[in-house]
Amino acid sequence: MLDYIIVGLGLSGVSLCERLEEKKLSFRVFESGSENASIVAAGLINPVILKRFTLAWKADEQLEIAIPFYKNIEEKLRVKLFYPRNIYRRFNSAEEQNNWFSAADKPGLSDFLNTELTPELNPCIKSDYGFGEVLHTGTVNTELMISEYGSYLRNQDKISFENFDYDVLNIEEDHLEYKGLKAKKIIFCEGFGLKSNPFFNYLPLAGNKGEYITIYSEELQLNEIVKSSVFIIPIGNNLYRVGATYNNQDNSPDPTSNAREELISKLSAIISCKFDVVDQVAGIRPASKDRRPLAGQHPEYKNLYCCNGFGSRGMLISPMLSEEMLQLTESGKPLPTELDLSRFTKKHYSG
Repeated sequence: MLDYIIVGLGLSGVSLCERLEEKKLSFRVFESGSENASIVAAGLINPVILKRFTLAWKADEQLEIAIPFYKNIEEKLRVKLFYPRNIYRRFNSAEEQNNWFSAADKPGLSDFLNTELTPELNPCIKSDYGFGEVLHTGTVNTELMISEYGSYLRNQDKISFENFDYDVLNIEEDHLEYKGLKAKKIIFCEGFGLKSNPFFNYLPLAGNKGEYITIYSEELQLNEIVKSSVFIIPIGNNLYRVGATYNNQDNSPDPTSNAREELISKLSAIISCKFDVVDQVAGIRPASKDRRPLAGQHPEYKNLYCCNGFGSRGMLISPMLSEEMLQLTESGKPLPTELDLSRFTKKHYSG
């Protein structure tokens, strides 16, 4: 009898597996590879919403957990994943500079917003109003982390790379049976794929398509992360990730020419040097209507759970939420009401 079945190995699945291993609980993962939002994510660990200069929901608490969490995974997998880098917000006006100083005086934000502005950052980046530095930020190579974690689980014989067949899941009162496996509980971490899950598809999960391009530029020579109308993230060898788009009308998995042109146009307005687009990726971010995760216990089947809907803040949220999920599933400690899927159950679940 396994303790858990985990369906999906994105950010949520990796985080839950790590928590299960910490507690020495047994599990098996089923991963189809069909949902790639985590793989194509920029991997930013950023507590500040840089459009409005506000702190993201519980970001300070999440940050304290997230960075040590990813460093532990890095050490465990013996591969470099976490890169501490501060973000430089390019100002477009004197008004934005003033808003930055006002935000820096607010409780919570003062630890993250440097009040000493940077007049110039890079000769190839146009700036009439300078830059504000966001402190204690960084990036995680999500694609490498998920790939290496999958390999680690394969070596431990804890993962099956196949589609999960809901029709053959047999739910008993005190356990589950699936293709010869018995487990006490199951947690679905399928991202936008939750829309096809017959047990949780009543939840109001929305898709938000994000696309990134990767550019090559020998002239740019940028070591910092820059945020303007797009993010520019150095990834080494004169390569930079540029993004992202937000499209809640298109749920197709394929990159589009419209997004490519949009990103090139925005980037060209920021940098003055030559660059070549060498790659483009797309993924569907799973998000709820209130921009909070969808996590918790099924209203009818008490050994079924889900942990989804991270939106664009998955890097920060998943380490904290995975910890809280295990407190729910193992000890019965309720999730915070802002996260618990029960906030939608009465309105949307008909049984």
